Amino acid sequence: MQFTAQQIATLLQGRLEGDPAVQVSDVAKIEEAKSGSLSFIANPKYEEYLYSSHASIIIVNESLEIERPISATLIRVKDAYSSFALLLEKYDEMMSGRVKTGIEPQSYVAATAKIGKDVYIGAFSYIGENAVVGDGVKIYPGCYVGSNVKLGANTKLYAGVKVYDLCSLGDRVTIHSGTVIGGDGFGFAPLKDGSYKKIAQIGNVIIEDDVEIGANTTIDRATMGSTIIRKGVKLDNLIQVAHNVEIGEHTVIAAQTGISGSSKIGKYCTIGGQVGMVGHITIADGTKINAQSGISKSVTTPYTVLNSSPAFDYKSSLKSQAIFRNLPELQQRLLKLEETVHELTALLSTQNLEYKK
Repeated sequence: MQFTAQQIATLLQGRLEGDPAVQVSDVAKIEEAKSGSLSFIANPKYEEYLYSSHASIIIVNESLEIERPISATLIRVKDAYSSFALLLEKYDEMMSGRVKTGIEPQSYVAATAKIGKDVYIGAFSYIGENAVVGDGVKIYPGCYVGSNVKLGANTKLYAGVKVYDLCSLGDRVTIHSGTVIGGDGFGFAPLKDGSYKKIAQIGNVIIEDDVEIGANTTIDRATMGSTIIRKGVKLDNLIQVAHNVEIGEHTVIAAQTGISGSSKIGKYCTIGGQVGMVGHITIADGTKINAQSGISKSVTTPYTVLNSSPAFDYKSSLKSQAIFRNLPELQQRLLKLEETVHELTALLSTQNLEYKK
């Protein structure tokens, strides 16, 4: 499948510099591109490849200054990264045939379920009683959609996704394979004999518009009320979100993070991989937490940057790390100082005795 520079520029509303008729048939990284490839530059450290790349078309930022002659046709846009992401999405849809409609055989749709227009339901999927499936929803094979679940328009559930009863997903939500939405929260009451009694989890999960959730992530239903994922949130693979957690708008969380029950995370936060959070804390808007940090108390100051476990101020943690690396040398210096102090003390003591005599 081939596209011309003019077609791509029109789609991206970009400005052409070069041959509008040049064609591309694939996409590639700037340093690996060949003739007939489309690539992009968004990070300044890759600009050197602009002059050596064999790509036929390169998407660049409007502000990029050209220092030497280049052979490729350029398409200038406001944001090269987001423009290239849009192209990759369109390319992926065309190449993988994911634009599907209809209900495949061997799937089950309850008679009381409401199914919108242009919906795709793959084989061996289950749609429960009173479920509402919005227009353009894609449910790939082997999915479970429980009773009274709502799926907003153009939402995608990839193969093997499970959405338990009563949960609600907004428009344009994407959930990748193996993820479970609405499993029971971890609620058990200790008894006098040392055993535990399960506490019924009667709440649900609410996921707002434009959320994307990676593979094998689990989001527990609330004990009462709702576990809430606000609009624009992006969750990586293998994340655990416990009962009654709330994650604020446009927050991004990397893989293997665990968030304990009833914690509230603010808007526009960035949380690295393998971060652990205790329950019942609040994280202020714009907080940045580095990978493998442990959060044991609330963060009340917006746009704080945290590191380490237990986590504390990022700059202070870097200073502490530098000191820690030098501990063996500092220990030797301390031992030498102690020897010197002992020698001086002994000398002063001797001199004092002689003076008294």
